[in-house]
Amino acid sequence: MQEVLAMTYLWLKAGHIIFVIFWMAGLFMLPRLFVYHQEAPEDSEEAKRYEDREQKLLKIILLPSIIVVWVLGLALAQTLGLWASGWLHAKMLLVLVLSGYHGWMASYAKKLARGERSLTGKQLRMINEIPGVTVALIVILVVVRPF
Repeated sequence: MQEVLAMTYLWLKAGHIIFVIFWMAGLFMLPRLFVYHQEAPEDSEEAKRYEDREQKLLKIILLPSIIVVWVLGLALAQTLGLWASGWLHAKMLLVLVLSGYHGWMASYAKKLARGERSLTGKQLRMINEIPGVTVALIVILVVVRPF
């Protein structure tokens, strides 16, 4: 029985890490697409191509990844009985921040598709730093487990 639990844990952990990588890649890529989209002339073929790329990234990479990350992450926490761990609570708060960021980016993609360009390229480049800083903090919490 211990072998089965150990193998289950390893497969959950591997899947969680794989889908975190996919999700993070999408979270890094989407704001870059927004910058290029905003720099393209409105209603141009180039702008339409960026809109299409943004929607594909959201639907094919980001949405499935966030779902699998949450499902496997919660399964890992349950399997290991980590619910009382302070570092896990902090990690989950940061994952909620990333999830909110993901939702905000999905809504900004819709705004861009309607021709609303409320942020500058510089602002989007700065916003693009949010997932990097957040995931660095998450990795520290998971590896170091400071509390």
